Amino acid sequence: MNSIETLGRPSVETLDPKQYILIKGARVNNLKNIDVSIPRNKLIVITGLSGSGKSSLAFDTLFAEGQRMYVESLSSYARQFLGRMEKPEVDWIKGVSPAIAIEQKVSTKNPRSTVGTTTEIYDYLKLLFARIGRTYSPVSGQEVRKDTVTDVVDYILSLEENARVLITTPLIRKNNRSLTEELTILVQKGFTRIVAEDETIQIEEALEDAATSQRITDLPLHILIDRLAVKKEDEETQFRLGDSVQTAFFEGEGSCFVQVLGGERRQFSDRFELDGIAFEEPSVNLFSFNNPYGACKRCEGFGTILGIDPDLVFPDRNLSVFEGAIAPWRTEKMGEWLTPLLRNGIRFDFPIHRAYKELSQAEKDLLWKGNKYFGGLDDFFKMLEGESYKIQYRVLLSRYRGRTVCPECRGSRLRKDAGYVKINGKSIVDIVLRPISEIAQLFREMELPEYQEKVARRILTEIQNRLDYMERVGLGYLTLNRLTNTLSGGEFQRIKLATSLGSALVGSMYILDEPSIGLHPRDTQRLISVLKSLRDLGNTVIVVEHEEEVMKAADEIIDIGPEAGTGGGQVVFHGDWNTIEDLRLEGPREETSSSHTLAFLTGQDVIQTPKFRRRPSGWLELKGARENNLRDVNVRFPLGTLTVITGVSGSGKSTLIRKILYPALGKMLGTYSDESGKYSELVGDLKGLTAVEMVDQNPIGKSSRSNPVTYVKAYDHIRQLMSDQQLAKARTYKPSHFSFNVDGGRCETCQGEGQVKIEMQFMADIYLTCESCGGKRFKQEILEVKYKDKDVAEILDMTVDEAVTFFRDEPKIYEKLMPLQEVGLGYVTLGQSSNSLSGGEAQRVKLASFLGKGNPNAGKTLFIFDEPTTGLHFHDIRKLLKSINALVEQGDSVIIIEHNTEVIKCADYIIDIGPDGGEAGGQITFTGTPEEMIQLQDDNHTARFLKEKMAE
Repeated sequence: MNSIETLGRPSVETLDPKQYILIKGARVNNLKNIDVSIPRNKLIVITGLSGSGKSSLAFDTLFAEGQRMYVESLSSYARQFLGRMEKPEVDWIKGVSPAIAIEQKVSTKNPRSTVGTTTEIYDYLKLLFARIGRTYSPVSGQEVRKDTVTDVVDYILSLEENARVLITTPLIRKNNRSLTEELTILVQKGFTRIVAEDETIQIEEALEDAATSQRITDLPLHILIDRLAVKKEDEETQFRLGDSVQTAFFEGEGSCFVQVLGGERRQFSDRFELDGIAFEEPSVNLFSFNNPYGACKRCEGFGTILGIDPDLVFPDRNLSVFEGAIAPWRTEKMGEWLTPLLRNGIRFDFPIHRAYKELSQAEKDLLWKGNKYFGGLDDFFKMLEGESYKIQYRVLLSRYRGRTVCPECRGSRLRKDAGYVKINGKSIVDIVLRPISEIAQLFREMELPEYQEKVARRILTEIQNRLDYMERVGLGYLTLNRLTNTLSGGEFQRIKLATSLGSALVGSMYILDEPSIGLHPRDTQRLISVLKSLRDLGNTVIVVEHEEEVMKAADEIIDIGPEAGTGGGQVVFHGDWNTIEDLRLEGPREETSSSHTLAFLTGQDVIQTPKFRRRPSGWLELKGARENNLRDVNVRFPLGTLTVITGVSGSGKSTLIRKILYPALGKMLGTYSDESGKYSELVGDLKGLTAVEMVDQNPIGKSSRSNPVTYVKAYDHIRQLMSDQQLAKARTYKPSHFSFNVDGGRCETCQGEGQVKIEMQFMADIYLTCESCGGKRFKQEILEVKYKDKDVAEILDMTVDEAVTFFRDEPKIYEKLMPLQEVGLGYVTLGQSSNSLSGGEAQRVKLASFLGKGNPNAGKTLFIFDEPTTGLHFHDIRKLLKSINALVEQGDSVIIIEHNTEVIKCADYIIDIGPDGGEAGGQITFTGTPEEMIQLQDDNHTARFLKEKMAE
């Protein structure tokens, strides 16, 4: 089924492995013995329908071989500690470089892992502040410095030639020794004089003369270390000064005095202190929150504590203090705390009748701190904690507790004094709490004194490069303090991409899985520039991708197809964008019809814009959403329609829907119990809703026995059907005998898995087909029961498409399987393990389960989809839209978080959040139909791209 463009390429046997990565006879999964030649140091896009074999070629063949070759180069001792990989099923692969795969899944759940640590930016920041940071006292704002021996010697040498100086240090009595004992020890050390009130006294005289000893007992005494005349050019004098000053610092525990005879007396200290406070000297550990030395003592380096949650204390921000905005003070007993505030508010000009949300920050702070007229909330909660031995106070206190930002470190996780160290007036705390785009600007404009600039030059280069890459992959809205485990798969993948660029590897093979996921079209070009930078360093960049813009930028495109599953696994096109442009100009031709990708790219196949938009059947209104960067927004969501939430990456879409709307609605319907984001209230036409469903891309099952046919409840009917056969009845087989999850009919050797794992100490674990059942999963006597000449194992090996035809006469099974086919999963086998499904496939299996008949909440459910086009080809997006519209047609409501313009143009209603990401986002910038959106005259990023798509 190869096109002319593919057939025109030279055979892999004739090409040079130094110039190409050559694959001969790849047969992994559904690949049909294909040969592929990939030019080195180029940007290659592998595309095709979902399930056509793209990942099998990129990850299961190329990456697997690259990793295997690397692991096998290590010693057998080292290999036992590494993940072992099997040799992919292929004749041979030549020219493979060291392989790095950057996938979408967030691979860390560590609560201490942040964006800063993952990208290594924080490691360089710690080093920068440790090397050139200056410590400033929080009392006076003066720089904290300690004097060195050099500082003191330079001062003395700056005096006039032949000036006479005394170098002294305080006499410190240690271990409660008497003055006589201390002086005796000084004599033994070689000292001869002490100074008392500007009078120089011989130590031996003080020891022998009781009157002298008595007179100086209570006076502050200094040891005379040295006395000399300043000679600037005399090298011996300089050495003598250095020794004397060092001795003074040692004997005086850090203090040294220089007395100019007939002039000033100056104190020097080599202790790091000021304003009576001893400060820690900057070191890398001082700025490390993963180290007990640098971590905040209050939150232990986690950034949050179990404290009093202001949102629980002030649940309704529309109320004034007089109307009861302070929830714990609403009762008659606790109202005693409120009364003084209401009576005396006029004395300090506090507006007791103004809504809480309209109060200034100073007025809000006053409610917590209190003043001489009333006790604040801080005092109130301290009282409750003090009385917590009483059960009623413990219960009251628990109502207002929640996870809050640590007040001591402001969420930066660092000990408080780490914030005293600054560079150009900014502490490391200020930096990690600001968005990356702001930090990048700060470092670009940073000017340092010459000495500091020399010390920091290399560190600054590394920091600036990494910040620049983070901006270019569209993540400028993140803060370095953001937890890694709160990132989406797409964000995490782009962070790993930026980190790879920062490490500047060359001669490697990078394999990326849809890096454009979660990116607004505005940011795609910046991502492409990053991919090109990676290529230009001297790497081969292979991207599994469906985004048209990325394909345009690729040096070569490999299209796998023509269909999915068993109908795929072949190379149907291998060429560049210019070839596709030529095909577009030539118009329809036979070769392009074999490739769905070419059909869409050449304009032969398009997703039609709907002729009309559905009218809402009702509305939900969310008021006062203020989580993360959302700015106290009010949003109306239509019911009975297909609504798309759009906006640039980081604008607040997921926060609004996943963190606030879904939990809030779930709590009202009794289906969700976890904590939701901050909002004031949710009102609207709730009577018609009985359920809310989040259809995300999390796996549908963790067990290797879980599969699509069990998830959509079709297998229950298949087992019943098999147990109804004549032979099964004769042998009294029940439906459970046809289950591979329970004892009975399954093969007990492999526990219904079909494979047996053999552990090999120094090599990859081997999975062998079970000898007892031959991989059929069931006992031989169970397999003797057949329906239409097929046993249960053969039925599980069918694709969904085959099964739909096979079970056409069995309505219960047919109705359960049809939705799987409708959502584009006809190529999946009924018994395929769930953990082998991609995120997009898992999401569509969930969708199919809701489309099936027998759903009790049909027509009364709000469905929320988070980027359902992930991993979907244009051809599959049409099938997905048809299925989602089927939900709306049966009376359900659908909300989709999406960047894909094909989906946006098919929406009934659009809610756009922006105008930008991070701090510059969090506002509702547009609500209405796609036709209304493209009429916008202002610079709306989504409208600009939608206008282009709807004009095609």
